[in-house]
Formats: sequence, structure tokens, C-alpha cells
Amino acid sequence: MRRMLFLSCFLSSLFVPLVRAQVPEYKISCHRSRDHNPAQKQKLWDGYEVSLGPARNTQGDGDNCTAAIYNAAGKVVFRTTGYSVVFDHIDTGRDFDGDGTPEVVFKTDTGGGNHCCWAYNIVSLSPKPRKLFDIDEEGLVRFEKDDAGKMVIWKFTGGPGGFTSEARRPFAQKVFRVRDGKLVDQTPEFCTQILSDADEEFRDDSRQLTPENIKRLPAGPKWDFDLEDIVSAFLSRALQLVFCRQYEQAMNFLDQWPAASRPEMKKGFAQSIQQDYPEFAARLLSSPDTK
Repeated sequence: MRRMLFLSCFLSSLFVPLVRAQVPEYKISCHRSRDHNPAQKQKLWDGYEVSLGPARNTQGDGDNCTAAIYNAAGKVVFRTTGYSVVFDHIDTGRDFDGDGTPEVVFKTDTGGGNHCCWAYNIVSLSPKPRKLFDIDEEGLVRFEKDDAGKMVIWKFTGGPGGFTSEARRPFAQKVFRVRDGKLVDQTPEFCTQILSDADEEFRDDSRQLTPENIKRLPAGPKWDFDLEDIVSAFLSRALQLVFCRQYEQAMNFLDQWPAASRPEMKKGFAQSIQQDYPEFAARLLSSPDTK
């Protein structure tokens, strides 16, 4: 599933018309690749209204489309601008922050369509209009409610490159809740499920991670197209262990990589997680085979 998902995502940056039918059909949208982008409006609630369309005085370099929320007095209370912008009527109306009131959701492309550079923009109108947070859409993003009716956000997050093509870049799942209007990483709470056969991605990776396949991991610096499914599964599993804060297991797992290319792999892996997991990244860089 993950392979097809990210291959489709990668191809969408190259062949937009070909894959357009695979993504939701948003009723109000503006795309830089579209010849005609009419200005459109949508009434919300409590007197608020969405206006979306081509940006005025655009330079054509990331400011092609814009969307704004106006209050009843005609004042702009929120605006987003990008190569493309859509009003997400599917997720608008969900209560993301648990305050009992609905949110407004846009999707903004700030990367020109390259490699799925879209982000969800979550906007609250109560008690006053404000953006709560953005959710980068590197890969699949899924919104669910738990048994208590609270929002749970599942987000595929990319890992290290260099040993696979972009279409098979390693990804693993993070899970967020919303606390005080902010995203909070709660991934370890869900790892019993994620790291089990109940999870489709875990099952798919496990089919690749046989002892025989692990012995085939590349000992040299160049990636091999014939091996990239194995490499992607291996690095995705290690990445998931890190996201689950299972650092000992992650280190032991990474140490199965062939010794000849292990230093380069660990350095690339450490770089990809440095910002969110600095202590484990430092541990990777200080291990005997990377010195």
C-alpha cells in the first residue's frame, strides 16, 4: 500500500492530469496548472465566508492562488497563499482542538506540486479566528476520532534518502493529538498496534524483511533498483522504532546493515531524524562504526 501511495504522490508532481482522478475532488480550488481559476466563495457559519481564487498582482512563483476567511464586517481574519490552494470541504466542520466548535481546513501547496509539498491549514474561528497549526502532507494524512470523540491525526513521515529512489523513500507513521490548540506527538501510545500484524504497513515490511533479504542489503554506496523494496522496508522499520521511542531496538536493528556501508547509512539516518530525535541521532554518530 505504502509503495503505491508514495509512487502516486511522486508521479503527481510530474503528471498532474494523469493522477488527478485519484485525489479528492474539491469543489472550491485554485491550481496554477489550470488554465481557468474563477474566484469562488463559500459561506461558513457565524457570518464568516471563504473567498478563494487567483491572487492579485501574482508574480507566478508561489503566490498564484490565495484563500481568505472574512468575518461578517468584511475583514480578513485568515489568509493562505501558494502555488495552489483548495478549500477542504471534506474536513471543514471537524472539531480538531476538542473545544466543541468546528474548524475550517484549507490545503496549500508551497512547493509547486513537487513531491507532495502540500500542507493542511487548520483554522479555528472560536473564541476568535486564528490558525491552530499546519500539517505537512509528505505522505498520507488521516484524521480519526478516538473512543472519547477526540481527534487523532495519523501522518506518514519521511526518513532518510540516498539508498532508494524518491518513490521508495522510507516512511513511518506518527500519531498526534491536539493539546491546547497544538499538535502533540503521541506515537508511542499507538505502537502496540503499529508494530504488529494488525497494521498493514508492518505486514508489508515484514514480508520484505526475511533473513535472506536482509543479507542482500547493499554493501556499497550506490542504491540498487532491484533491492530498493528491501532497503525501503528495512529503513522504514528502523524509522518506526525511533518514532516509537524504542531506541535500543532501533540501534540493534540498524546494526544488521552490512558493515561496509553501515557508517554512511547511519550518518544519513541520523541527519534525517536530527531535529526531532537529537539524542538518538547523536548516539548513531558516536557509535564505533561511524567514527
